[in-house]
Amino acid sequence: MPTFTALTTLPGKDSAEALGEAMERLEPEPTGVGVFEIEDGSGLWEVGGYFTEVPDRAGLALLAAMHGAQDFAISELPEVDWVSKVKRELAPVEAGRFFVYGSHDADKVPEGAVPLLIEAAMAFGTGHHGTTLGCLRALDRLAAEGFHGHNVADIGCGTAVLAMAAAKIWPETVLASDIDQIAVEVAQANAVSNGLEGRVRCVEAAGFDHPDLSAAAPFDLVFANILKGPLVALAPDMGAYIAPGGYAILSGILNEQAEEVVAAYAENGLIVHTREAIGDWTTLCLRKSG
Repeated sequence: MPTFTALTTLPGKDSAEALGEAMERLEPEPTGVGVFEIEDGSGLWEVGGYFTEVPDRAGLALLAAMHGAQDFAISELPEVDWVSKVKRELAPVEAGRFFVYGSHDADKVPEGAVPLLIEAAMAFGTGHHGTTLGCLRALDRLAAEGFHGHNVADIGCGTAVLAMAAAKIWPETVLASDIDQIAVEVAQANAVSNGLEGRVRCVEAAGFDHPDLSAAAPFDLVFANILKGPLVALAPDMGAYIAPGGYAILSGILNEQAEEVVAAYAENGLIVHTREAIGDWTTLCLRKSG
């Protein structure tokens, strides 16, 4: 089945969300619409739709003009078995003691490594992205320094690879949350696949907004591998939910955005313990004073 995309950009969140809602009423209707802030400081937002039929070019042009957007770029995507392609092209990832792999590479797990099974179909959190890799390395360094996470949370967990990594090296239960229910289901399935059923508990929540997270606080380690904007917004809650002497491992931060995140967290009592840049992305390990 062919897939078509229609993409545009425009300034302002409200305008972008309004355009996204209008796209959902097109005929033929899109199978999905996404609205994303472009994290480059430009203030622009990207709006895109996926279609199984050729989209209505005239309708898209009218919507772009009505909402002050650039003309839509319409493309047909080639038919590709993406899971098979990913299995061929994604090699296992080593991050300190951690070894992230798909089931097709189960025979490659090194002796003594901490294995984390993430199937190739899971798009975010396979360990290949610099953000996930940076978080795993930061965790490995903390553990090597003698830190033991007794009360750990993974906010915006995606595949829950970070929550599972913590649960693999420490015996405590780890709380994992994501704003997307599908991600929560994927995270729970991954926990089962890694023999961590009951050890990694997954809940649907925006940030710390869940009674299980409130009841478990304060945490001595919190992961948040999301994006700069949500990380800055979370800084006050991080200051409140992390125990004195506890740590936050943060990523999803472009290198040029790191100082803004550092400043926001310093205002809430968390200062840089370590930082690492991998490609375009920075991972911060912050420690709460006290």
